[in-house]
Amino acid sequence: MEMFIDYLWVFIIGGLVCMIGEILIITTNITSARILVTFVLIGVFLEAVGVFKYISDFAGAGINVPIIGFGASLAKGAIGAVKSQGLLGIFTGGLTATAGGIAAAIVFAFIFALIFHSHTKK
Repeated sequence: MEMFIDYLWVFIIGGLVCMIGEILIITTNITSARILVTFVLIGVFLEAVGVFKYISDFAGAGINVPIIGFGASLAKGAIGAVKSQGLLGIFTGGLTATAGGIAAAIVFAFIFALIFHSHTKK
């Protein structure tokens, strides 16, 4: 029963993040790309102030899987690299921390581009 409650919270938190994005798309003139960047920056901010860990412990994949988790990973990598490498860590830490996810996105995008034929919306 406890596992069901955990999955329920993951679904609720992840759904709220997506719902906020949809509300912004529908009710404002903000482009999807700007909303995406805003969510990344929210993740960076939450990680920088130290709040993201507590939200992540509670919400799990509901907050880690959406783009907010990517922003938090970028910030966490940059913060860790600055502590160990100094100022150069600002530029290298975020990419090092998220390199696996970025590489997977590129590989899967290439595979799907080979399989499916893209076309513009009408």
